[in-house]
Amino acid sequence: MSSLNVNEISDKKMTRRALIGSTSGAIIEWYDFSLYAVASALIFPKLFFPGSDPFIATILSFATFATGFIARPIGAIIFGHFGDRIGRKNALIVTLWMLGLSSAFIGLIPSYDSIGIWAPILLVLMRIIQGVGVGGEWAGSILLSMEWGKKNRQGFMASIPNAGVGAGMLLSSAVVGLCLSLGGDSFYVWGWRIPFLGSILLLGVGLLIRSKITETPTFRNVQEGETVSKFPIADVMKQYPKQVLYTGLAKLAEHTPFAIYTTFLINYSINNYQVSSSFMVNTNTMASILLCILIPFFGYLSDKVGVKRLFMMGCAVTFVWGFVFVGLVDTGVSAIIAAVMLISMIPFCMQSGALPALASQAFPARLRYSGASLGTQIPAIFGGGIAPIVCTYLIQATGTIYSIGIYIAIVSILGFIGTSKLKSFSSGHIDSSGASNESGLTVSTLEEIKA
Repeated sequence: MSSLNVNEISDKKMTRRALIGSTSGAIIEWYDFSLYAVASALIFPKLFFPGSDPFIATILSFATFATGFIARPIGAIIFGHFGDRIGRKNALIVTLWMLGLSSAFIGLIPSYDSIGIWAPILLVLMRIIQGVGVGGEWAGSILLSMEWGKKNRQGFMASIPNAGVGAGMLLSSAVVGLCLSLGGDSFYVWGWRIPFLGSILLLGVGLLIRSKITETPTFRNVQEGETVSKFPIADVMKQYPKQVLYTGLAKLAEHTPFAIYTTFLINYSINNYQVSSSFMVNTNTMASILLCILIPFFGYLSDKVGVKRLFMMGCAVTFVWGFVFVGLVDTGVSAIIAAVMLISMIPFCMQSGALPALASQAFPARLRYSGASLGTQIPAIFGGGIAPIVCTYLIQATGTIYSIGIYIAIVSILGFIGTSKLKSFSSGHIDSSGASNESGLTVSTLEEIKA
């Protein structure tokens, strides 16, 4: 067997490992985050903010949910720096530890009745650690998969780890649903802790898989070309500030509706209509199955029709769907609400399937971890982080759920505009002289760096 064939087989094997390793981490990431989202709607208002007005307790619980998003840019800065300096793999090992241990500790925090104010303080602290981990995890897992894949399949390869959104949600919803059915009323006393403690098992599996992955060829080319940035975050903000902004608008348009479709809708339906907690959790589980299927499908489609084009189509569909969404939810009928959540996954997946490649290709390889992290994690605060709070406030202030339709429309317009202005640095970027280089940098740029 020739050395060329051996190398091809080795690369294919490592590509599979990278795909599995990046996806497993994404599953853990979204298992933890989705678990917290469900708990912030069902559990935390009762156990950590007792005695408050239901409206205030809900706001406080969603506020702790938001702290994880506020911490995500910190993780983006920290792990973006190390991911562009020492490699994707090493940064991802640390983020996995942070996610697994912080979630498990949440399952051990006593209630407000036991330790008073320290209960919500510890909850917020663990949520911050979790948020820092997620801030570094998302871009790294995307790059680990995309940079090991073929150039003509970047959209699909980048979308697979993002399908961890669905797999993580599916796993968390299934575990919560099982604990609800088996524990009954005990779920609100101690049963809710079991899913959080289960993060330890996922952590062990994720670490085992990622330990067998080598660094991506793209980053090795950056190292061999001596173009590793000393201060990646500073370079990104200095050289590509508009790319960060436009990527942020795209992320805002993708993440805000998703937080509304899931986290807010669960809480709103339970509190305002005759809808049970178990019904909404089971609906969330079905939605998660759709995410596992549709995100890779639209990732595959993005390689055919274009990453930017597909994402902008998703923004346009979401603009229209937002008003239909609130109208159907306002019927208060359980079956319709369930159907609404499931249908909402289609426009979301159009965006979510294209976003990983869109955000990654917006920056050259030497700054890609930092750029993609900053561009997606800062707007996550205003998208997923505070969206449930904004929705709760809008309904309280306007007295109508239709104000949420306007909210969705605004972020969709911003995302459409931002995406239309994004430039692309593919892994096989071609410079003006026709020469190709794997780092996504032109020859003139390389000469400037070396000089």
